[in-house]
Amino acid sequence: MSTSIDPQTSESQTAPSSQTRRATVPALEAILGDGIAVLDHGFVRVVDYMGDDAAIVQAARVSYGRGTRKVSEDQGLIRYLMRHRHSTPFEMCEIKYHVKLPIFVARQWIRHRMASVNEVSARYSILDREFYIPAPEHLAAQSQSNRQGRGATLTGEAAASVMALLRDDATRSHAHYALMLDEQDGFGLARELARMNLTLNTYTQWYWKADLHNLLNFLALRLDGHAQYEIRAYAETMLDTVRAWVPAACAAFEDYRLGAFSFSAAMLTVLRRMLSGETVMQSESGLTRREWDEMMTVLAPTPAP
Repeated sequence: MSTSIDPQTSESQTAPSSQTRRATVPALEAILGDGIAVLDHGFVRVVDYMGDDAAIVQAARVSYGRGTRKVSEDQGLIRYLMRHRHSTPFEMCEIKYHVKLPIFVARQWIRHRMASVNEVSARYSILDREFYIPAPEHLAAQSQSNRQGRGATLTGEAAASVMALLRDDATRSHAHYALMLDEQDGFGLARELARMNLTLNTYTQWYWKADLHNLLNFLALRLDGHAQYEIRAYAETMLDTVRAWVPAACAAFEDYRLGAFSFSAAMLTVLRRMLSGETVMQSESGLTRREWDEMMTVLAPTPAP
């Protein structure tokens, strides 16, 4: 069941310092409890964590215990585990975030069903009068080639009109929401009913806890260039926290997941033919046009600066 999260908790919450025997990471401790701004009113804050790079190595070498391995050997093992898509060693690490985000971003995010989530409930709490309004450079028309993407950026009168509509609709809807809730001068409507009038750019908050394996899967999808900008902005901020938390694992992730491309068996066949000196055309490659274009984009040489 969802419970209420105090909407005023955007300030840093630092627990009294105490000694501990558990693994701690100084770089993550330095930002623990601090809200990192995302979009216009949102934030990401690391609330707590468990484990570090050494925990991944220890889990993978469970038969031998922690041992006295060199740092370079530990990094090599982590890279091997990432390269070969091992999962359970990375599941030994967990992290919990407090996130403030627009409702429409939350509805995309919740599709990743591999975390523990507790969202502020508008049945119990009154949501703040805060809305996400895109920056002008992110106000784009519908893409003509991608049904779930953006095309050219709106400019001039069209952009100004859309910005005004977004702002006016959100402001008016929240004003009506407040009027319906008001027991003295309004209607005293139940919170669980009044909330249905809010626009999807209204901000919500939640606590979101995941293990490192599933967090990296989330980031791999939401850091992709095809992901919607708004959720990608949160993913980029979270990636920075992962770099601070598990630097060796994050470096391997960026090499083998973010900066890599997966070739299918058919693509590898085409690539081998090309390497042998054969000229291969898409029509005779056995690849669809989309597969061919994706492979050629990866193989195309980077233009000289």
